[in-house]
Formats: sequence, C-alpha cells, structure tokens
Amino acid sequence: MMNLTLITAFILCSISWISVSLSESHTVEVQSGEEVTLQCTKTYKVQATISWFRLVNRTKASCISTMTSSETVKYCDGFQNGKFQMSSNISTVSLNIKEVDLSDSGVYFCGFNFNGQTFLSVIHLNVEESDATTKLMGVILVILGSLFVLHTTVIIGLVVKNRKLQRANEEKNQQQSENLGSDDLNYAAVTFCQKAKRRAVEPNVVYAATR
Repeated sequence: MMNLTLITAFILCSISWISVSLSESHTVEVQSGEEVTLQCTKTYKVQATISWFRLVNRTKASCISTMTSSETVKYCDGFQNGKFQMSSNISTVSLNIKEVDLSDSGVYFCGFNFNGQTFLSVIHLNVEESDATTKLMGVILVILGSLFVLHTTVIIGLVVKNRKLQRANEEKNQQQSENLGSDDLNYAAVTFCQKAKRRAVEPNVVYAATR
C-alpha cells in the first residue's frame, strides 16, 4: 500500500509540474447498466509504471489502479470491489468497468511514467440513461399514478358512503322520535277516557214498580 501511494503521488506530482505529454484524447459513450472498456495506446518501448485515475470535481485526481513493471495490478482505496479491472497487452492498456451508472461519468486518465516524465491519455466517459431504464421509469410513474387515482377514488367512495349512512341514521332517529311522540298521545287518550262506574245497588232500599 505504501508503494502504491508513493507511485500515485509521484505521478500526480509529475502532472502538477507540467512534465506531461498528452498522447491522445477521445470520448466514449455508453448506456447505464452496460459494461465498458477504456483503452489507451502504449507510447513507450520500455517497461514503465502505468496508472488509471479520474478527475473528481474538476480539481482532484482520484487514483483507480496502478500496474508496475512486473505486470502486478494494485487497486486504490474504494476501487477494490471488482467493478474496475485493469489489464494490459503488447499495444494497449485497458480499464474495464462493469455495470456503469451515471456517477461513473467523468474524465479518466491513463498515465505512463518512466524516465521522470509522464505520458497521458485522456478519455471522456459519458454514461447515459438506457432506454430500458427510461421505459421502466415510465411504467413505474404510470403505476404510481394509477394507484394514486385508485386510492383517491376509494377514499371519496368511503366518505360518500359514510355520509349516506349518517344521513340514513339521522332520518331513522327522527322517524323513531316522531312515532314515539304519536304513541304517547294515544296512550294519554286511552288513559284519560275511562268508562263511568256503575252505581252500586243500595241494600236497604225497596224498589216498587207501578203500573
């Protein structure tokens, strides 16, 4: 790790001192979710230290990986998850990136350092949203919109139903109150309209009939 840090620091210092030769620059476009391979051409005939790094926030160079003269690849902090893979052959140096996303867009540098000088290749990587992603987002928005409409309709239906039930209960209670008042009046009429009592026959009175 210490050697890797020193190598990267040396390369970045070389860049800052403008002892840099720009060998090539091009743009690569890819859709999100796909796999892309960035390549730069070897511009030397002797063994050299090779590094891949990217520009962050337009001011800071972030190390991705470094390959020493023994073809040993070391990955910098944050890039050991297997998403990035550096390789080399006789004529080119490659950086493979799996399942790219929008955050992978940016400026990538391939640097060769030997004899105190750094040779750079600049690659602009543009990651665009895939058609599948766009369609999926459209489907998701349609589903969410349909669910919102359905949810709103259900709520309105429940509110209307609840209002109807409340109104029906109020009418029922009012009708029961009116019926109850009518029954009380009938009961009162029956109570106060009593039959006259028959007069009892007096035992000591003699009744005589005359013709």
